[in-house]
Amino acid sequence: MGLLTIGTFAKASRLSPKALRLYDRLGLLTPARVDPVTGYRLYAPEQLEQARLVAWLRRLGMPLARIQHVCTLEAGPAAQEIRAFWARVEADTAARRDLASFLIDHLSWKDPVMSPTAIPLGIRYAALSDTGLVRQSNQDTAYAGSRLLAVADGYGSTGAPASAAAVDALKYLGADGVPAGDLLNVLEDAVDQAKQAVLGVAGAGSSPVEAGTTLTAMPWTGSRLALVHIGDSRVYLLRAGELFQITHDHTVVQSMLDEGGISPAEAASHPQRSLLIRALGHGTDTTADIRLRDAQRGDRYLLCSDGLSAVVGTEEILGVLAEIREPERAVRELVALANGSGGPDNVSCVVADVMELRQ
Repeated sequence: MGLLTIGTFAKASRLSPKALRLYDRLGLLTPARVDPVTGYRLYAPEQLEQARLVAWLRRLGMPLARIQHVCTLEAGPAAQEIRAFWARVEADTAARRDLASFLIDHLSWKDPVMSPTAIPLGIRYAALSDTGLVRQSNQDTAYAGSRLLAVADGYGSTGAPASAAAVDALKYLGADGVPAGDLLNVLEDAVDQAKQAVLGVAGAGSSPVEAGTTLTAMPWTGSRLALVHIGDSRVYLLRAGELFQITHDHTVVQSMLDEGGISPAEAASHPQRSLLIRALGHGTDTTADIRLRDAQRGDRYLLCSDGLSAVVGTEEILGVLAEIREPERAVRELVALANGSGGPDNVSCVVADVMELRQ
């Protein structure tokens, strides 16, 4: 087969003549021959495979500079590069989806404080952290106050100061409160401050790449609870007798479960179930989930590290939360359940009840 005209080549490759001329100028897809008199571009049939790859990658939204790099690679490395690009796209899409959900909730919600018939709500709370029965030290941090609830689970050589630094960085939210009109910016700034605080203490260890922390926190806005979450600590909500997990674990195993690669039973006993894909620390994805929660009188929230959720079943957790009224007793009983199951890890619990404030 002889050389193909630009029109024939464009049709076969699903690229427009305009795109082919651009890719020629960029050096991405150079014609086999250019007529010296007419300047007409001619392409060799063996160039079709690369042209089709370019077309497909453009449909994925890959930038031209990255496509140019992919086209220089062998099939295996090229596939890895595409896989890495798409993972980033999915992460960005998820972040934008979360932001859209947050903004929809935020803009469509009217502050009940503005209503003369609104019932003023507050929280009563308790926090407890325990070393467990196996670990030599406690790298968890648990905190509860009238405007902030938080649990952080540190790891690595400086895990304990990392978890403490992350929670300390958010405590100003409890002191000043969170203004509803600037809620998203305040929470994003708080996460960034927590990240910088963790990096500061993690960098002091002998292996900074291996040090960091999870962070799950709920600032109280005065009428709503905001949720900031990164890692595999959890938040459960007890409402009307039912228990709901309202956070999503940022772990390798949870990703495999989401994709249908393993069953829930396999996930529960998977040897890598604690391997994080998001956390505050060196060399990790530090993107936090940010949500809003409507506060309803009678709701009970549990924030806990995986020292509880990994060894105590949801039915047992539900039993404690439903039957023990006082938050102080509830956190003690939950820690006792974790230790009664062997206490293989540090365990931290925060229990908070949404209640009507007395006038």
